[in-house]
Amino acid sequence: MEGKAEAVTMKPNNDELLSKQIMRQEAAATEKQEIQMQCDNTMKPNDDELLSKQRMKQEAVATEKEGIQMRCDDTITDQEMNKIELMRALVEKQDPSSKEVDDYSLRRFLRARDLDIEKSAAMFLKYLKWRQSFVQKGSISVSEIPNEIAQNKMFMQGEDKQGCPIAVVFGGRHIQNKLGGVEEFKRMTSFFSFPHLISHGLLLHGQ
Repeated sequence: MEGKAEAVTMKPNNDELLSKQIMRQEAAATEKQEIQMQCDNTMKPNDDELLSKQRMKQEAVATEKEGIQMRCDDTITDQEMNKIELMRALVEKQDPSSKEVDDYSLRRFLRARDLDIEKSAAMFLKYLKWRQSFVQKGSISVSEIPNEIAQNKMFMQGEDKQGCPIAVVFGGRHIQNKLGGVEEFKRMTSFFSFPHLISHGLLLHGQ
């Protein structure tokens, strides 16, 4: 067929197809790697952040240990004694009966309010006011808490080597007796909170 031009389509050979396919795969892999690196940098904390968190945990543990040691140590520190003297002067002006309260009892209120004298004094005066109205005779007798005593929830067991009183408490029994009601339950709590127990920080479970 002379005089007619034939259209010829140039098809890539197998090597060209394979080369383009490899290039596309490499480009996709590179893009995926870049995205992964961006995600890692965003989600994972750097060394400074990890170190900061580790230090915070260590400080929290140290603070907790210090608090436990303070609660267990029966020795009044110089700082605490200074606070106690200032607190005593403050509360005695408002309630002269507080002169009979020992240093250990005042320290309990100071520790409960992070050694803040004004807050501790306010808390202590409220306690005295409540105790004077609730324990009008100065103490609770056994005859006033017969139902609570019958539950056998707490026993005094002498003293330890340092002379501190020992109390055995059955926590599972420390619940309100239905016969005595709330008022007898409160009287029982006050009954076991006599001064020498308070002064050594040994309180009835649940107070």
